[in-house]
Amino acid sequence: MSLADELLADLEEAAEEEEGGSYGEEEEEPAIEDVQEETQLDLSGDSVKTIAKLWDSKMFAEIMMKIEEYISKQAKASEVMGPVEAAPEYRVIVDANNLTVEIENELNIIHKFIRDKYSKRFPELESLVPNALDYIRTVKELGNSLDKCKNNENLQQILTNATIMVVSVTASTTQGQQLSEEELERLEEACDMALELNASKHRIYEYVESRMSFIAPNLSIIIGASTAAKIMGVAGGLTNLSKMPACNIMLLGAQRKTLSGFSSTSVLPHTGYIYHSDIVQSLPPDLRRKAARLVAAKCTLAARVDSFHESTEGKVGYELKDEIERKFDKWQEPPPVKQVKPLPAPLDGQRKKRGGRRYRKMKERLGLTEIRKQANRMSFGEIEEDAYQEDLGFSLGHLGKSGSGRVRQTQVNEATKARISKTLQVWARTRWGWGPRDTRLGEPRSQPPCPPHSGPCRSRASCTAGSPPSATAPRARPPAWPSPHSRAWRL
Repeated sequence: MSLADELLADLEEAAEEEEGGSYGEEEEEPAIEDVQEETQLDLSGDSVKTIAKLWDSKMFAEIMMKIEEYISKQAKASEVMGPVEAAPEYRVIVDANNLTVEIENELNIIHKFIRDKYSKRFPELESLVPNALDYIRTVKELGNSLDKCKNNENLQQILTNATIMVVSVTASTTQGQQLSEEELERLEEACDMALELNASKHRIYEYVESRMSFIAPNLSIIIGASTAAKIMGVAGGLTNLSKMPACNIMLLGAQRKTLSGFSSTSVLPHTGYIYHSDIVQSLPPDLRRKAARLVAAKCTLAARVDSFHESTEGKVGYELKDEIERKFDKWQEPPPVKQVKPLPAPLDGQRKKRGGRRYRKMKERLGLTEIRKQANRMSFGEIEEDAYQEDLGFSLGHLGKSGSGRVRQTQVNEATKARISKTLQVWARTRWGWGPRDTRLGEPRSQPPCPPHSGPCRSRASCTAGSPPSATAPRARPPAWPSPHSRAWRL
């Protein structure tokens, strides 16, 4: 064996020793379990009282006696002074709320006892009636005679018509055996005990709901009296509950189950009494955690109001519950329909516009004339005459129609018309003899001036000076062209 192999063996031994030590330390620490594992019950006993001992217990009798006593008193909300925990009835409410949990466990035990004993007579009934209380009531009604399924009014109040029909058909073909008188008496005793425990549980629920209306009215409105009593009992009172943050209130009553060898996927982590309340369970599963956080936050506010005995009529509780329901409705609204939007306008940059006389002239030359504008204009609600008489849709529009009120000529735009300076106008008159009205003489210049007469001639035929020169006469030198820098060229 080499040195490397010896080193690896030593490391493995050290690792095993560390694992063994940590395992021993973990075993010494007590495991925290809110929900204890179900103990194996011995259901082979002859009587139900050997396994169900809550009905005959002293604690059960004392709590029910106190409940009946406080129901007869009917205390008022004005009588509660100081902390709620100081009231003697508060402890009775907490004990009664804890008693309902024990009654539920006792009913499950009795249901298993009846199911095992009655499977000898009708083994298929367990799969046909899954509800525990309905199963117990059906067993008590049928007994040994399965023919009672047909036309039984009491059974119709327990099961639906479809279930009764299936039970009656199955009972006619069952392979069960008749029960003895002793076995039938034990079954009836167990059924009576289960029904009485169920009635006591409903009695406790009614009492808790009636008394929570003045101990914590706002909290009871939001999550119900039963759930409010549960979280108050776990928190240690209404005062302690009002001091807790919402994240901790949501975890009150959380169940942590550690079963070796079994899957823990069915156990929901971080879910307590609020998560399992009716207001949260009414939502779809994907919204329940979010709803539990919202309800826990509102319960914190309601508990703080109740701890100071404010809003005894429950006004704050109703407002908080309305806010919760509005948010629940908002969460469950369908998403808005996605509309098809047109493409946005392209972000083209501004085109560079050219100015100047040349550009204005080009616009005047290429722009629409008034004739073309009238031809393009159409009258609404009138049949146009086809210009080519071939039904091609070419019409003359308003062109040539009476009532247009315009002369068919090109309209000159005064804003874009080219302008000539006065100096250039004077030079043009002296050079070619044309131009607008002379501002100095006050009359138009349509012919060149007559030098002898110092102005235009009134009679061109009688004036020889204004006659055109002969071919042999020397021609006068024309005036010089204005300088490029002259003001005459400026527009």
